[in-house]
Amino acid sequence: MIFRNLIYLLFPALFTACQKQLAAPLPDLKWDRFDDPGASPLARGPQKAMEGVYAITEGKDLFGEQVVLRWSHLSRGSDTTYFVSIFGEKNIAYFTGEGRSRDGSILLKMYWRTLSNTSTGPCWLSIAADQGADLLFNGDTIEANGITIEGSYAEGEQVPDKRIALRYVRPLHSDTSFSVLAHRGGGRNSDQLPASENSIELIRMAERLGATGIEIDVKLTSDGVPILYHDDDLNPRLVQDAGLHGPIKDYSFAQLDGVVRLVNGEKIPRLDQALKVVIEETDLRYIWLDVKYDGPLEPVRAVQQQAIAMATSAGRDIRILIGLPGDDQLEKFKQLPDHQQIPSLCELSLEDVRSINAQVWAPMWTSGQQDDDVQQMQAEGRKAFVWTMDVPEFIQQYMYNGHFDGILSNYPSLVAYYHYSRE
Repeated sequence: MIFRNLIYLLFPALFTACQKQLAAPLPDLKWDRFDDPGASPLARGPQKAMEGVYAITEGKDLFGEQVVLRWSHLSRGSDTTYFVSIFGEKNIAYFTGEGRSRDGSILLKMYWRTLSNTSTGPCWLSIAADQGADLLFNGDTIEANGITIEGSYAEGEQVPDKRIALRYVRPLHSDTSFSVLAHRGGGRNSDQLPASENSIELIRMAERLGATGIEIDVKLTSDGVPILYHDDDLNPRLVQDAGLHGPIKDYSFAQLDGVVRLVNGEKIPRLDQALKVVIEETDLRYIWLDVKYDGPLEPVRAVQQQAIAMATSAGRDIRILIGLPGDDQLEKFKQLPDHQQIPSLCELSLEDVRSINAQVWAPMWTSGQQDDDVQQMQAEGRKAFVWTMDVPEFIQQYMYNGHFDGILSNYPSLVAYYHYSRE
């Protein structure tokens, strides 16, 4: 066994399976007008000014009556990339891409995806000078019908040739206290996203998918290293076949790092690596560390403590919470020194939440809206999140009629649509 694992570490390429082919591969986004050197990066002012709720005037059959448009960014050292996203209700549709300006117009090169199935394709959009670009560049107040976005889209690898048009209706809902939480870093592997669940690559996408916070799953390796992984075993749902099988807790981080790859080719990340990316590269505000093992919590607490110090030093207002889903994790948490001062999230009873002074109570959505309990928690200065909600009508019901401070979902784009389109 020791010899075999040594060979894996020395020659990982020999044991790495071919990358799994996605059922919803990203389309080719080549667009000569956008890619031409004459097009310039779009300034931050016009980006923020064009955010809002838009009516769809062409393309309703696929994308519905209304969408919301938002910008996000990813920072890599001194380099910041800005992304535009559009979220809709029908077919759980989202668009994401980048923006440029050219000859007085604003250009948006995007791809679209419907999460109700695996449909996807390229989309080219533009705002002409006389359709709102002048207002955006000049910093003027944007009123209803002040912006028209027109363009075309296609399915698969086809050249965009189907008409789509959007008309500005009103600003986004202004409440920034509500949390849109992405499950497993952004969504499940079964949702056929461009990156694997619980990967750094998917965490980097989370805001483009509508998230303001993420839930990630934490396991321990045989040598006590906290990693991001959901299941107990190495299995085809999560990893490519590299010759290692059985419980993930039986392998050291070096063994996993040397040979195992997630289904889309990424490495299994250490928890500290993932939190560093969140702090340095994103604007995510809540990180829910969902503890998926029954062992000691000291390793996770040490990483959490270092990450909180890093965030404080960077001036980031971010909550990094140790999530406790069961009694075993709760008892281990109580063994930590000063556990009542440790930022935590508890999925159990209100009494359990109070016993550890958890910052967040997080019940499962099937227990109902629990308005009285939610308001009790809020009166005590705590937050209440609900998980894991993917059915559109329930998301609407809990958001519009309930009192939760956040919703955890595999479809953060849908939660974002309902939140930002509220009047």
